[in-house]
Amino acid sequence: MSQAIIDNAKEKMLKGIENYEHNLVQIRTGRANPAMLDGITVDYYGTATPLNQVSAITVPEGRQLLVKPYDKTLVDPIEKAINEANLGINPQSDGENIRLNIPMLTEESRKLLAKDVYKFAEEAKVVIRNIRRDANDSIKKDKELTKDDIQAYQDDVQKLTDDMIKNIDEIAKNKEKELMTV
Repeated sequence: MSQAIIDNAKEKMLKGIENYEHNLVQIRTGRANPAMLDGITVDYYGTATPLNQVSAITVPEGRQLLVKPYDKTLVDPIEKAINEANLGINPQSDGENIRLNIPMLTEESRKLLAKDVYKFAEEAKVVIRNIRRDANDSIKKDKELTKDDIQAYQDDVQKLTDDMIKNIDEIAKNKEKELMTV
């Protein structure tokens, strides 16, 4: 029973880290990444449709994205949706494709983005700690366990928590390094 609690906590913690990594993808590093456009939806025949479902997004150069709509009538709505997303990037359309030139980041903007990386990291750590608390509460409520068993399982949960937080710190350090590299 208690091992199932630990396994469940581990699964939730891994999802928390996955969510953190997804949030980091949204932070632009001066390099083109198709994931920068995740979350942008286009009005496609009255339905809000994710951009990556109505177009191909490629990286022809290190600092450029190319959006090729599957339907040429979507060029203007896609351009409008990218502008409304406030990415700080001006789309350039040639009537068939949309090019997004990613501007170089200034030192100041790099430092601000690094702060965001650590803000997201702290939010992810809070999620991990909340999962730890819930797992420990569930272990304490298990009437079949002795005090020694409870302590052993709680130690396992703490070790798992420490590993996950160390993982988050490493991801944040790598992202900061990526941001600060010109």
